[in-house]
Amino acid sequence: MKKIGKGLSNGAIKVFLLFTIGILLYSCDLEVDPRQTTRTSDALKSLQGMEQALNSVYGRLRALDHYGRDMFAKSDALSDVGFATGNSGRLVPENDNVPNAHFSSGFWQNAYAAISELNLILDQIEKGVSGASESDLSRWEGEAKFLRALFFFDLVKVYAYIPTAVYQDGVVDQGGIPMPLNAVFIADIAYLNEYPRATLAQNYSQIISDLNDAVGLLQNSNRQGTQFASAGAAFALLSRVALYNGNWQTVLNASNSALNSSIGELLSGENYVLGWEASVHPESMFEVRIQTPDESLGQDVSLQATFNTILDLSNKNVRGGWGDLIPSPIVLDLFGLAPNQIGNPASDNNNWDVIRNQDIRARLYTTGNNQRFARRQIECMKFLGKNGFDYGDNIPVIRKSEMILNKAEAYFQLGRETEALVELNAFRALRGLGPVVFERQLILEEILIERFKEFAFEGQRFFDLKRNGRDIDKRSFLGPNDFVAFEDFRILAPIPQREVELNSNLNQNRGY
Repeated sequence: MKKIGKGLSNGAIKVFLLFTIGILLYSCDLEVDPRQTTRTSDALKSLQGMEQALNSVYGRLRALDHYGRDMFAKSDALSDVGFATGNSGRLVPENDNVPNAHFSSGFWQNAYAAISELNLILDQIEKGVSGASESDLSRWEGEAKFLRALFFFDLVKVYAYIPTAVYQDGVVDQGGIPMPLNAVFIADIAYLNEYPRATLAQNYSQIISDLNDAVGLLQNSNRQGTQFASAGAAFALLSRVALYNGNWQTVLNASNSALNSSIGELLSGENYVLGWEASVHPESMFEVRIQTPDESLGQDVSLQATFNTILDLSNKNVRGGWGDLIPSPIVLDLFGLAPNQIGNPASDNNNWDVIRNQDIRARLYTTGNNQRFARRQIECMKFLGKNGFDYGDNIPVIRKSEMILNKAEAYFQLGRETEALVELNAFRALRGLGPVVFERQLILEEILIERFKEFAFEGQRFFDLKRNGRDIDKRSFLGPNDFVAFEDFRILAPIPQREVELNSNLNQNRGY
């Protein structure tokens, strides 16, 4: 582990060493890099301390249990996007939807530790920060509220039903998630063990409130880079949250505002493929930034290692990661993918590629290699180490093209089928596909198929099925028992048992 005093000012050391409340609140054994530890309220009273505090919360998004891997890889393993190869044994239980094989206790602990830190930050902003301007205070508050909304949203969509599809509302569901909103200091830690689960309505109302605040507070922010919250990113996240909450007009309004913002750009055709070769995806409205090799999760569990056996496309014979999760036969069929020998000898992995259909997204798949127990499988190339070092891809959390699909779905739900079809065909055109003509329910089905194809290996399919009350059907490629009905308890993740035991007011999800 890196020495925390190296290269840091006294103020930064104070930030790193003293302010450990977030870890104490939610986990006694959570391992956190010193650059990501939390700060005391005294450290937050300075400009430098506040900047360090926010940056460390951004750093929490890189955790393995969050966007570092699980929000994308576990979600797609749980759904019908991925096939777990067993090359390393990782993600096989999740792919088989084994009870308790779901999001980990680390996901819960890391997210709530971040929320605790953000509550302390917001409390100090209200009290004042020495030397801070009004623009500083507005930006900090806007970023903190955006991040709190994101962490709450990720938690509630994992551990609770989604408002557009709740199984036996009030009968078998346990509501939403605990929602601490106040700063809690060392003397008040025990108080956190009394938080019950809020209702879904309360959770989503708070998330939407935070995002609306963030939009206003960040309008004049001059912080550069899509790794930081912005008004455009807040509009984009609001569009997604409203989609999950069934606020269809809000989806339209927020999507239009996001599309009109200067954050991110829509890509089409060849530019879309090239976008995945850029270190910063041009479509990104908000992304998790991996800036140094130390921030990478490495050759075993990073997204690149999880999805690929190759290190880069220049030589497929060089061993990369494990390729633990590859496209399911359903995805292969959507893009017309099959292995294709393009040269001799057949033993050379560089002499293999895939045949594919005309969908431009099919260009994001190729064959891997036969190293580390792999069998020259077809792999997704969205994450192939584009930051100048291996296993270090930035992670797009929200891309601008999502806004068009969100609009199409909102128009459909509002009964405006003609406009829904216009948006759907506008999106298809971006991906090199001709227009379609459908009516009624078939329009929604086509929108969901486009979402399936667009966000494969970006972790959205599981939640798209969940928010529409759909079953997870993997019988065609995993066997007759690989079917999870929407009514099945495995749709929800188990709340960490340690949290349930510590908090008498916290109800466990059914079945666990």
